[in-house]
Amino acid sequence: MKQIVSLLVVILTFSTVGNAQNKKKQDQEAIKKMCGCFEVTFNFAETFSYSEDSLYRPSKTKVDKGLEWAELIEDKNNKISIQHLLQVGNPAQPHIVKHWRQDWLFENTNFYMFNGDNAWLSEEKDDKAVKGQWTQKVYQVDDSPRYEGSSTWVHVDGKSYWENTTTAPLPRREYTKRSDYNVTLRGNRHEITNYGWVHDQDNDKLIREAGKQDVVLAKEKGYNTYVKVDDSRCQAAADWWKEHQEKWAIVRSKWDDVYDRHQNLSLESKVDNKLLYKHLFAEDMNEEKQIESVIESFVKK
Repeated sequence: MKQIVSLLVVILTFSTVGNAQNKKKQDQEAIKKMCGCFEVTFNFAETFSYSEDSLYRPSKTKVDKGLEWAELIEDKNNKISIQHLLQVGNPAQPHIVKHWRQDWLFENTNFYMFNGDNAWLSEEKDDKAVKGQWTQKVYQVDDSPRYEGSSTWVHVDGKSYWENTTTAPLPRREYTKRSDYNVTLRGNRHEITNYGWVHDQDNDKLIREAGKQDVVLAKEKGYNTYVKVDDSRCQAAADWWKEHQEKWAIVRSKWDDVYDRHQNLSLESKVDNKLLYKHLFAEDMNEEKQIESVIESFVKK
């Protein structure tokens, strides 16, 4: 009898491990479907306002389109990294803009959670809390932190999607125009579709003050579609990345050094009256010591 029970335990263990491995492979395949060349449409509209100010004006509805190349720059068992590049202007001689980056980490326990005022709180989660989950870490164009959150990829009824709600800085379209709120509570849904993928968002615009409860100023809907097209249309962006990838590997490495300190992180808005991406995007900013020095200059001690 004991032998039968032991055999059943072994069979169940192998079955559980096998199912987990198959699920993880499904997750990885879904994430990597966000790579390639896409026609992107960005749609954002403020839906509800809770301001008591009679002079309050909601943000204008914003619709933008572009061509975006998503390059798979790291593909490991527990980490997938995707660099996004915008390709704009004359198709014959396009201009390439380094865009956002998303890293996906399996069962990650270390986080930097945005807390307003260009500051992120270092947090560590228990292993059990992230079991089977993937953390999406999103970075700014200069590879500084933006937002991150951990959730489970879901594969059901022919759908593959990942949903998470987390705090984030104001988007670029807002922080140059708005100062009446300081945190975005982002409800993110990444869903793989038959045409590519969609980034569906339900966001709260929060006023956060120390020692007080967050106040919701307004709500926003975001719906960004990524329609897959032939990779050849993004050849200019792919070529640009080949030429510049070594520089940005240095940038990522320096940021990894900063993140590995596992300390609360607060960044300067400007150094020498210039934003960080302005420093790093400069053509003459290529040397490792230069890059490390300028990034460190933005980290508040």
